[in-house]
Amino acid sequence: MATLRIAALAIAAPVAAEAVAPLADADLPVYTVLVPLHREAAVVPDLLRALSALDYPAAKLDIKLLLEADDAETASALPRDTLPARFEVITVPPGGPRTKPRALNAALPLARGALLTVYDAEDVPDPGQLRLAAALFARLPARTACLQGRLVIDNAGDSRLARAFALEYAGLFDVLNPAFARCGLPVPLGGTSMHLRTRVVRALHGWDAHNVTEDADLGLRLALAGYTVGDLPSPTFEEAPARLGPWLGQRTRWLKGLVQTSLTHGRRPLANARSLGGLETLCAAALVPGTVASALAYPVCPAGAAWSFLVLDIPAAPVFLDNLSTGLAITLFGTGLAALVLPALVGCARRGWGDLARSVPWMPVYFLLVSLAAWLALIELVRAPLRWNKTRHGLARTSRSGRRRRRAAPATACDTGRDPGGGECASA
Repeated sequence: MATLRIAALAIAAPVAAEAVAPLADADLPVYTVLVPLHREAAVVPDLLRALSALDYPAAKLDIKLLLEADDAETASALPRDTLPARFEVITVPPGGPRTKPRALNAALPLARGALLTVYDAEDVPDPGQLRLAAALFARLPARTACLQGRLVIDNAGDSRLARAFALEYAGLFDVLNPAFARCGLPVPLGGTSMHLRTRVVRALHGWDAHNVTEDADLGLRLALAGYTVGDLPSPTFEEAPARLGPWLGQRTRWLKGLVQTSLTHGRRPLANARSLGGLETLCAAALVPGTVASALAYPVCPAGAAWSFLVLDIPAAPVFLDNLSTGLAITLFGTGLAALVLPALVGCARRGWGDLARSVPWMPVYFLLVSLAAWLALIELVRAPLRWNKTRHGLARTSRSGRRRRRAAPATACDTGRDPGGGECASA
């Protein structure tokens, strides 16, 4: 894990958006946009505004808003009678599991586009994102089945936790994922702004409806099928949870899904390793089960370092070999610390976020919370493997981009942890 994160710092990001020649309107393919919604009435106006701002020929846009059958609140917030023709509201039939990938699978047979992307309810994609993705797909080989957009946390000013989340995303989407894509390594996809060739998704039978981190699973399945993921240098602004409770629920779900993905693809380890190749297998192992294992073990590292360096008296020895174990421990500790903070710093530099970079020293504390989420994920995997911890949207108070109008969403029983019964909180 440390080797991958540090090596990525030396790999230049792929082509910039300005270097990609755009396609003429006549050459653009039909583009399907899937937007799963559940209890999102508060952000519907902003969502429709963001989707309406997409710079793409209206006749070639196929926007599908996916609603759960019992979500009357969101359904009433959608102005069905006045939606333009490129918008379509699809009601997902009742059934289980109540997850986002199940909703996507319900809409996949209805997708008209040769290309397809997924947005979340709170997303504000760059208006030119679809045009850029179409142009890149046209120039890339057919084995590049996916382009991952750059997710950017928009409300970093809301809390220290939101700032740490923004730093984490800056390192992941502006440094690590572009480097992995450039090297042709497996990329655990983000759950939004992943642009796909529709025929490939259908050939892979869509998403795993029983996996609560369906994006990571799809990224691995693309790699196992011989496809690669490219980088899409276009931002999509997202809202991060600013309070510990919602953040912990969301992160627990993500890490639980990584464990599910590890168990799914770990059933045939040798066959999968032969399909991926040596370096690709190491990368997949580090990024999926390795992410969880690192989070689980993380508290031991700073605790052991504090005990060794602050409590124990370690005298210097005159012989090199006698100092070797202590020197190696210090080197590994420093390497691990660098692997945590340097991608965030480089990501800030690439985004011009000098003010946010000052919060990087808090990242080691932030990863203690990630470790807590990893332990909770193991417990939840046993007790409620299909529970989908719903994240409230529309609560952000600040915006770095200025592209989003903020409003507060009313609390619900699910948001406050009081499940009304029947598993309604375990939904997409």
